[in-house]
Amino acid sequence: MPDVMSSSRLIGVGVGPGDPELVTVKGVNALRAADVVVVPVMDSGERGRAEATVLHYVPEEKVLRVVFALNERTDRARREAAWDAAGAKVAELLGAHRVVAFATIGDPNVYSTFTYLALTIGELVPGTVVETVPGITAMQDLAARSGAVLTEGTEPLTLVPVTAGSGVLKDALAGPGTVVAYKFGRQAAEVAEALRETGRIGDAVWGSALGLPEESIRPAAELDGEPLPYLSTLIAPARREGGRGGKL
Repeated sequence: MPDVMSSSRLIGVGVGPGDPELVTVKGVNALRAADVVVVPVMDSGERGRAEATVLHYVPEEKVLRVVFALNERTDRARREAAWDAAGAKVAELLGAHRVVAFATIGDPNVYSTFTYLALTIGELVPGTVVETVPGITAMQDLAARSGAVLTEGTEPLTLVPVTAGSGVLKDALAGPGTVVAYKFGRQAAEVAEALRETGRIGDAVWGSALGLPEESIRPAAELDGEPLPYLSTLIAPARREGGRGGKL
């Protein structure tokens, strides 16, 4: 186990939603400066989106896959055991290296696996310096690619993970401002129903695999209830009246 007074650094690096050109200069520099770059994978061990992005900037021999049971949602004990094992592996790496980077899709402070890892490392290796490098989020990329405006003037912006339940989404849609929904692919039918019930489906747009060859961006009105990729993103823009500057 690493010395408790270790001054090693663990850096969570946001690598964006998939398009390698959306990794920031600071993010690329952090990945290249690290001794090793950890990427999270599911139990299958298959290459994830974060790893695919990282490999555009660092050699494969510098990248290490760590299983995080990313797709485990029902067995909490199994999920936490995987987190503990992953934390122990990263703690071991911090004992051997000065700088360990952890690449996460999107931003490390927005629904990221890095949050759990940082808490675990804080307990296992108290002397570790934990830092984050922000990344472009899926909602920003979808807004840019679809032309949807996220906020104007005094409008609020609500971000909802639909894994919390469709009721949370309905409550948000009934309120003011733009609503963004993450992780709703498996509940696409419920999301479409919520949009229709609240009269918000007309301007809404959804997207998946942003910036990748299999990218799909379509009006939410085309949702037919069929399941979508898990990492799907929805933007339901605020109801806007009064023309330019109407919300100032």
